[in-house]
Amino acid sequence: MGLVEWSLLLALSVIWGGSFFFVAVAVEEIPVLTIVAGRVALAAAGLWVVLAASGRRVPHRTWGACLVMGLVNNALPFALIVWGQSHLASGVAAILNATTPLFGVIVAHLGTSDERISFGRLAGVLTGLAGVAVMVGGAALGDLDSAVWAQIAILGAALCYAIAGVFGRRFARLGVAPMQIATGQVTASTLMLVPLALMLDQPWRLSPSLAATASVLGLALVCTALAYVIYFRILAASGAVNILLVTFLVPVTAILLGTVLLDETLVPRHLVGLAAIAIGLALIDGRLLRWPRAGRSRISG
Repeated sequence: MGLVEWSLLLALSVIWGGSFFFVAVAVEEIPVLTIVAGRVALAAAGLWVVLAASGRRVPHRTWGACLVMGLVNNALPFALIVWGQSHLASGVAAILNATTPLFGVIVAHLGTSDERISFGRLAGVLTGLAGVAVMVGGAALGDLDSAVWAQIAILGAALCYAIAGVFGRRFARLGVAPMQIATGQVTASTLMLVPLALMLDQPWRLSPSLAATASVLGLALVCTALAYVIYFRILAASGAVNILLVTFLVPVTAILLGTVLLDETLVPRHLVGLAAIAIGLALIDGRLLRWPRAGRSRISG
């Protein structure tokens, strides 16, 4: 990756790390479904503007797949994360969400024929899951209190993202541009969530503060619409392997924002779990294993 791609990657990590901050602010005053519906609806509007400016549209033949992606890549994980953050610090939620590639390895092994688990990936998955066990703590062996259920919800969101990643491979066979996929899936999730939010939350009765309202706007326009534009720009320029690096950086931003602006604190087991998950992701990525070999080959050459 060049300087531009690295800059975009860092920007994306800050944006997605900031999404946990925005959720933490909004969920204090706004119901879960209203937050998620507002996020996807406003993001869909923004992405349709971008798509129209490029002279493209969402092909009719892809709407069925977009409905599936809208469910597993937006509606379900967004709702699970927002609900989970009503009981967890934003930094903890971000760390647990960073397990997405761990689940991705397992889902890809089960659901594809060309992405089998290697020794390095298996070691990464086991190391990362050990970190998750440390983070959840011994409480899970006793009573399942709200904090444990919240952590399970965030892990459920990570699993949804992993399933979406494998399912989304079919769009390449359909010859659909990434921005068309993003616009279609966010539009589909809007159609699912807005009626539910209107029926259950009756958002017209709410009177959220300016900070909570601005947080939903930030989630929609910055952390979803703009983030998708940046994500697919990096993906096109540097590939799927390099985009995985953002997973290492998102929890850092979320922890810093939560600590500095929300007075959140992490207990030692969270930091130990973060370290184990980071090592697991590094093993899955494979760079830590390749660099020593590359160094030895240069020396021997």
